[in-house]
Amino acid sequence: MLTNSALAQWQQATGVSGLNMQSLMSKGATVFSGGATGVYRSTSNAQSFTSSNSGNDATGPTRGFTSDRAYLYTCTSQGVFRSSNDGASWIAKSAGLTNLLCHGMVQTQTKLFVSGPAGVFRSDNQGDSWTAAGMAGIDTRCITAIDATLFAGTNGSGVYKSTNWGASWTAINTGLASTNIRAIEAKGTTLFAGGQIGTGVYRSTNLGASWTLLAGGLSSGSYRGFAHDDRLIVAGSFGGGVFYSVDNGDKWTQINGGLTDLTIFDLEIHQGYIVAATNTQGVFRYAISNTLNLAGDSCIDAADLSVLLGAWGSCRDCAADYNGDNSVDAADLSLLLSSWGVCGL
Repeated sequence: MLTNSALAQWQQATGVSGLNMQSLMSKGATVFSGGATGVYRSTSNAQSFTSSNSGNDATGPTRGFTSDRAYLYTCTSQGVFRSSNDGASWIAKSAGLTNLLCHGMVQTQTKLFVSGPAGVFRSDNQGDSWTAAGMAGIDTRCITAIDATLFAGTNGSGVYKSTNWGASWTAINTGLASTNIRAIEAKGTTLFAGGQIGTGVYRSTNLGASWTLLAGGLSSGSYRGFAHDDRLIVAGSFGGGVFYSVDNGDKWTQINGGLTDLTIFDLEIHQGYIVAATNTQGVFRYAISNTLNLAGDSCIDAADLSVLLGAWGSCRDCAADYNGDNSVDAADLSLLLSSWGVCGL
């Protein structure tokens, strides 16, 4: 019988081992990672990375990425940078920013937003210029969007929401016991927010009107990064490693085998892998095919078989599509049966 360690091991990427990494982005066939020494790029499914810092801030942290159809953008300690050639070179695009330090960024409906110590700024022209978009005087640590609605997490003031592109913001903290929110993720119409030490991950299913602190195998602590696809939501803990859920956060499974640094700054999902950016040991990847426990009960058994058979056939981004070929079929069934009876996942 397979052991848990045989099932699920993280692999450390070459080219960034021993480095601080704080941000990740997947775009097409490429994974970008940013940290204390700038941007690194992988075209090998996060197996290896090379420096991609021509013109980008390489002496301070690159803390965030976003993209549109034409450009990539970085959010750094020295402002925003833009690339038109898949990261081969970058140019500064910070006109109008009153504080160059950026904590996070998001692109939605042709608009760009960055969050930082001076609040939120917006660009309507792909970064050529920026204007203040509210939250002045509030240290804004992360930002996401559901269509035209913005959500910002802060250092000391919880979560805020804007429905008018930042013209005004409203605090939405019902149910939150954490005032410090370092990561926020929109998975469809569900929001996940990472709280401070002593709390954990909060979820909102009503656009922030109320929040619930999640348990179900998820440890308390500070959370700094999330990633998702239609199959999974993944959460990265500051000191507790990585957890994933296949039921939108009701139940969680910890996956730390092979990780040599359990302080996770960001996560991404890329072409069949979960990718993790760590504090001191660079980037790791983990095959999604290892997340075999579909029912969330910590064992591979009849409950998982039932979920798999229920999804049988063409199925894009299904939890049961272990090998990522957009079909739940005999290959996925074979993977499940090869681990039948394994528990402790």
